[in-house]
Amino acid sequence: MTALKGVLDPELGSDIVDLGMVQSVSLSPDGSVTVGVALTVAACPMRDRIEDDVIRKVSALDGVTSVNVETRTMDAEQRSALMSVARQQAREHAEPTSVNPLTRVVAVGSGKGGVGKSSVSVNLAFSLADLGHRVGLLDADIWGFSIPRLVGTEERLTARDDRMIVPADIGGIQVVSTGLIVESEDTALMWRGLMLSKALEQFLRQVSWSADLDYLIIDLPPGTGDVQMALSRLAPQAELVVVTTPQMAAQKVAARVADMARRSFLPVLGVIENMAGFTCEHGTTYHLFGEGGGTRLAGDLGIPLLGRIPLDPHVVSDGDAGSPIVRSHPETATATAFKDVAARLIDALPPAGQETCTGRLARILNDVAPN
Repeated sequence: MTALKGVLDPELGSDIVDLGMVQSVSLSPDGSVTVGVALTVAACPMRDRIEDDVIRKVSALDGVTSVNVETRTMDAEQRSALMSVARQQAREHAEPTSVNPLTRVVAVGSGKGGVGKSSVSVNLAFSLADLGHRVGLLDADIWGFSIPRLVGTEERLTARDDRMIVPADIGGIQVVSTGLIVESEDTALMWRGLMLSKALEQFLRQVSWSADLDYLIIDLPPGTGDVQMALSRLAPQAELVVVTTPQMAAQKVAARVADMARRSFLPVLGVIENMAGFTCEHGTTYHLFGEGGGTRLAGDLGIPLLGRIPLDPHVVSDGDAGSPIVRSHPETATATAFKDVAARLIDALPPAGQETCTGRLARILNDVAPN
């Protein structure tokens, strides 16, 4: 078994023992060895290479006279267990990025489009900044970028002599988006899945994010595709916030995002219910998209409900004008709700610098200091 740990699955980048692919080993008195290896699919393109590596590694052992490899195909449960191990190991052995390991990375995801995920990302980022934190905002919705419009910038990203990308500074927030690279926001990016994950990788590794960032907010595309899976591999410190609307359909779809995160060992920090209700000028509240979806989703997942964001026409108009509601109309109930969510996020995930021994000691000394 020790020798077999030297046989790697080239696609998954881990050894066949840890991946659970070695299902049996038998040794005969004459020194012949039979190794049972389970492959993910019957027509695995790496089959010959894995068999050759098994024979070579085991044949080198003292007393072994011959090696026979018996291959079989995994069932669905075994494949699921293998992928779980592979995803966990990918996170544990992730290459470093240009994001400081102490920066809290908060990915904002949703099961489908149209739930206001980008508006939540922008207003959450500005709320964190208004609370005194250094914040970055990464638009990982490579195809459907909307962050430049929502923050009101046509600035273009530049690169230094060392080819590191310099993020745009918008209202004290570092912003990176493919919308700041293309000629105009009307330009369609016709990229396949691999290009999407490579773009995210470049944004994490080739952007000169400030070393003192407290939070990096990542606006994910809807769904559970290439970008989400790449994030769990590229940014092991990332945690997920799930955005849903009150209606049952959105809640059920959002649950898939949380399932994807947990299967990718991406911690789920909490739920934000957006479009929670509209209160007219007479004080009557109308639940246009139903009620309680965020509460039900949080309860089903066993995680906190970080907040409920009411419907407000200013979110749309201010977003179109490039001015987040928390800055343009800070007195509204919606802006207050965003600020409350930011405060709960900080409570759940304090800046890492404050969680060090010296940081905690500083807080204690501040608490006991005389007024």
